[in-house]
Amino acid sequence: MGLWNLYFAAKLYLFAVGKLQPVWWMNIAFALALLAPIRQRWLRVGWRVLSVFAGIALLYHEANVPTIGRVIQQLPALASFTPRYMLELMGRVIPMSTVYTVALVVVAYFVISRWVRITTFVMIALVVAPLWQGIGTLAANAGSVAANNAGQGGGGNSADGNATGNGTGGSFDAQLAAFRSSEAGRTVTFEPPKTPTTPDTQYDIIVIHVCSLSWDDLDVVNARNNPLFSRFDYVFTNFSGAASYSGPAAIRVLRATCGQEAHRDLYSPAPQQCHLFADLAQLGFTPQALLNHNGQFDDFRGIVEREIGVPGVKLLPNDGLPVTMREFDNSPLVGDYAVLSRWYQQRLAAGGGPVALYYNTVTLHDGNRIPGNNMNSLQSYPIRLQMLLGDIDKLIDLVQNSGRKAVLIFVPEHGAALRGDPNQIAGMREIPTPRIVHLPVGVTLIGLPKPAGGAPHTPITIDTPTSYLALAQLLANLVANNPFAPNAPPLAQYAQSLPQTRLVGENESTVTLTTANGYEIHTADGVWVEGK
Repeated sequence: MGLWNLYFAAKLYLFAVGKLQPVWWMNIAFALALLAPIRQRWLRVGWRVLSVFAGIALLYHEANVPTIGRVIQQLPALASFTPRYMLELMGRVIPMSTVYTVALVVVAYFVISRWVRITTFVMIALVVAPLWQGIGTLAANAGSVAANNAGQGGGGNSADGNATGNGTGGSFDAQLAAFRSSEAGRTVTFEPPKTPTTPDTQYDIIVIHVCSLSWDDLDVVNARNNPLFSRFDYVFTNFSGAASYSGPAAIRVLRATCGQEAHRDLYSPAPQQCHLFADLAQLGFTPQALLNHNGQFDDFRGIVEREIGVPGVKLLPNDGLPVTMREFDNSPLVGDYAVLSRWYQQRLAAGGGPVALYYNTVTLHDGNRIPGNNMNSLQSYPIRLQMLLGDIDKLIDLVQNSGRKAVLIFVPEHGAALRGDPNQIAGMREIPTPRIVHLPVGVTLIGLPKPAGGAPHTPITIDTPTSYLALAQLLANLVANNPFAPNAPPLAQYAQSLPQTRLVGENESTVTLTTANGYEIHTADGVWVEGK
């Protein structure tokens, strides 16, 4: 088979390390077809050309990569990437170490093939590998059946899979259907404050929606102990963002008062009571929206203006501020503190009733670059993270020093995928794995008196499986019973009995579902595979 031996050897290696799921009968048939003698020269040439396309198509079908339709859909977005970012992505897909390894393997192949019939060993491996895989699958299934029988004898599973976050009853399709049915009927109702708000107890609500930050990203850059997080009054340690891209994430947070919708339903109109800022507007808050970018990519600004849920609300301008970095498409980014501090000074000058601000920042987005810096975006991520968290820390000081009060909500959109996953490179988010949708969410009440007696500040940790519904319920509890009012309840009381939500990640073609032992992936082909 000549150089085709390298093709099949590479597939066998990728299968062994879990990067490929070969369709064995197709590979054996393809190998036999390559071995078949063809005497006519024109047929032989035509078959060689056709076999190259067939080999590429077969490899693409077996690889854990987006479907052709998804790739075609993303072509306009890819076309907007700067050449520098495209080169960075290519380096992640094919690192130089891989190039060197392939070169050495090719040289070794040409040397060894002079004395050894490589084709014989490749054909044997193509037959033995599926048999070995089948034996392993049978053994695993037998162990699973034994474990299930033992579990049933010991008392069975939890009755409420949605509440525990690890429901294991029924097939994965049945579990997902039950999750959908349960979420469809869940809502949060905002009640008017129990006591009248006075100038001394009036407060604003500031929602800071952060692109590209997960708990796993914080671990990668060793930033879990950033001082900002110690200033939060509430920390959600088991929060599911559900989405792996910015547009769907913005829709989900702006529709936080209803249960988790399927991805396909996000772009259909939602009931008015699902729009968080519409609920706040009915209670006297003036909705506003602001970005540190132009919002043109993927019509993000249009999504925000529609999903804010209040007619006439437009994004506030962010022009006239210094450009601190460039996005992956070379559009300008302004500093978070610069845009937020200017907004807040204007808010103070305008006076009036309480304001509810939605602010979106893409400072951490993959592909961003700092001017005058040659680091790629993965290398500069810790610097950009420190800049962002420091800017939010300064915003808290600014509000506190103004004498006003505010509820600041820090909620990421999705992770940056700094570590990558077995089936996708760093920065790729086609599969919404727990590393990508498990987010650090915090709420701080700016303007509360310091603890009596100089006691250290300790955030209230919410470690149950939660999502936007719990965040909306916490906010509704704060609105209904003003935490800045005299004789307000203890902060822990506001976080009691928050709704729980199983971690289910979704995008257009893929769903991930947490299980007792990890997670499962529902692929674009409609099958469930175990997450690695």
